Amino acid sequence: MCCGSVPPPRSFSLKRFPPPPCSRILPMALSISSQVIRKANVRCLIPQLIPFSRETWSSTSTTAIRISFTGRSNQPIDKTIKSYECVLRISSALCLSAGLSAAKLLKANGLSPVVLEARDRVGGRTFTVRNKETKWVDLGGAYIGPTQNRILRLAKEYGIQTYKVNEQESLVHYVNGKSYPFRGSFPPMWNPIVLLDFNNLWRTMDEMGREIPREAPWRAPHAEEWDNMTMMELFEKICWTSTVRRFAKLFVNVNVTSEPHEVSALWFLWYVKQCGGTMRIFSTTNGGQERKFAGGSSQISECMARELGERVKLQSPVCRIDQSGDTVAVETLDKLTYTAKYVIVATPPALNLKMHFNPELPPLRNQLINRVPMGSVIKCMVYYKENFWRKKGYCGSMVIEEEGAPIGLTLDDTKPDGTVPCIMGFILARKCRKLLGLTKEERIVKIKTISNRIHVSTCVCQPVHYEEKNWCEEEYSGGCYTAYFPPGILTQFGKVLREPVGKLYFAGTETATEWSGYMEGAVQAGERAAREVLCAMNKIHQSQIWQTEPESMEVPARPFATSFWERNLPSVGGLFKLVGISTVLSVATAAGVVAYKKGLLSRS
Repeated sequence: MCCGSVPPPRSFSLKRFPPPPCSRILPMALSISSQVIRKANVRCLIPQLIPFSRETWSSTSTTAIRISFTGRSNQPIDKTIKSYECVLRISSALCLSAGLSAAKLLKANGLSPVVLEARDRVGGRTFTVRNKETKWVDLGGAYIGPTQNRILRLAKEYGIQTYKVNEQESLVHYVNGKSYPFRGSFPPMWNPIVLLDFNNLWRTMDEMGREIPREAPWRAPHAEEWDNMTMMELFEKICWTSTVRRFAKLFVNVNVTSEPHEVSALWFLWYVKQCGGTMRIFSTTNGGQERKFAGGSSQISECMARELGERVKLQSPVCRIDQSGDTVAVETLDKLTYTAKYVIVATPPALNLKMHFNPELPPLRNQLINRVPMGSVIKCMVYYKENFWRKKGYCGSMVIEEEGAPIGLTLDDTKPDGTVPCIMGFILARKCRKLLGLTKEERIVKIKTISNRIHVSTCVCQPVHYEEKNWCEEEYSGGCYTAYFPPGILTQFGKVLREPVGKLYFAGTETATEWSGYMEGAVQAGERAAREVLCAMNKIHQSQIWQTEPESMEVPARPFATSFWERNLPSVGGLFKLVGISTVLSVATAAGVVAYKKGLLSRS
């Protein structure tokens, strides 16, 4: 089922499948070069931001612009700001701010970048809260694993340790009101027809994904055909059983926080492929959810911000970008204006709508940002007195298939030393939208109810603390984990996703080609955009923009082995066809023998 362990790719057409029976760079004059401009006014729950070192910015221009703006006092303030080499605006880069990773690389190449961060904290869609009840808790992007080598490189550089998410005991598959313990990435299926259907689903998705180029999915051989259908329509074509269709729906919910009928089949197949395939993206052990950062994922952004010092400007949401002159003028909501040679915008595409551009964005880019919404998710952390699930032989990971259950997937979030027992869960897609009208207290009641049904109610099963983060209410994210592409958008607009517009360059995890939607993707996108700016300044060659990352020695990737039967078992449709042909041949042979014996057939 995993890429690398399956036969060579073959050309795919959906006609092969019979239908089921029923059926910001500122070399200041300010260039906002390689990062996202985040606009956030959401108050941080972290008691105290780590202070930034005081640094003197190096000026690359003797020209200064005098700016008059109204600060938070009632007195107008006059400021003189010189032109810097790069101003980066950080606005909702998933998990790790791509803006910071771009600024870090630009600084390492002798430039003086500036990061304009909309929120009162760095980190974007990563969000670590520290308090006495939890010590620390990641309410945003948190998980890392093998093949995510860029984020692991940064963690090693800053001395941030990782630890494995507990999966030593059995996982639980809750379906039809019953709990079924299992081991491995996916729940086992005992019905032979369901087993064939289940195996064919993962094999087919991986085989189709191998046809799709990571860097340009719109160039796939069947791009238009697949982009014009939803994942729901694809499941209806290749899945024969309701059991597998139901699990496939959850697979989409968990991975992109949206519904199968909302996303393009081409985009989702590309998304799974660029994360390493169905096994890598869904697995904890050896997969995308294998590890977390001890102390929280926001540490990486905080370390980069400390390194950049006063180049990072918090509470500076950008509202206007003007590149009609020789330099780019960037204006924030508090009327402070920066000028730059280049600007990197590292927000989710839809957040470009919060900014005014002069000249206007090109038509395709302008249309794109109106067409790619964000996913819907509430991340929930339920704390207990003790790890009662481990005592019962469960690791804390649960796959929950029940429409009435708010949570779709859980993982153990206990601290690596065994303290602060906790289960993390996601309220996903349609369920998230349904529960947005409830209060935090009402949501925890629903979570407790399903938890008691799965584990059998006991006194130790009662929560002692609860944390949650509703990403749908975040002004400078608009949702999580990532933006998704509805049908028909990727083939028509995808080519402009990373395409520079004048002196504007685009980053953000959505523009990544490896682990898009994850912290890894945000780092790749930020560093790629930074190299695009360096190339524009003739500091590097164009061939150096895209670079591969050496594999992490501390977190090596292991291949997912597939058995002979997993690679060669027929689909349900293939089995029926085989049985049908065999039956016809058997009947024809028997009839021929009978006819021959009765003299109805002559040898001549």
